Amino acid sequence: MGEKLICNNKKAFHDYFIEERYEAGMVLQGTEVKSLRGGKANLNDSFAIVKNGEAYLHNLHISPYDFGNRQNHDPDRMRKLLLHKKEILKLFSKIREQGYTLIPLRIYFKDGKVKAELGLAKGKKNYDKRETLKQNDMKRDVQVALKERGRQNRDRE
Repeated sequence: MGEKLICNNKKAFHDYFIEERYEAGMVLQGTEVKSLRGGKANLNDSFAIVKNGEAYLHNLHISPYDFGNRQNHDPDRMRKLLLHKKEILKLFSKIREQGYTLIPLRIYFKDGKVKAELGLAKGKKNYDKRETLKQNDMKRDVQVALKERGRQNRDRE
């Protein structure tokens, strides 16, 4: 079936250095899945924590399902992440000792199941953010120059 993207966290790449990536399943209610199929999720300001040997996702907003009844879900509830025990222990030790943060990068459907891609991230300083923006601008300028050069060569032929 492949992958279908639900939502992205573009701000995470601006604010953090992403060191490692993990794929985790999510424990969801039925109306949450229906709402996600409509693309109604927001990853801004969300983060994951490890608590009592289990990983949880905080501040993930999934809008209530439009056609739900009184059993509709709470939009901002804490959701459990499904990871292997070794991965959870590794993440817990990194987060606790070295000042890393666990940030969700994107949420997507993979073979009919909802998955979250988590990034082990370290915060950027303001000068790091400026440097990243400068590098991106330079890359963009190079791409534009190469594209124009290709057009000029094509016109000459």
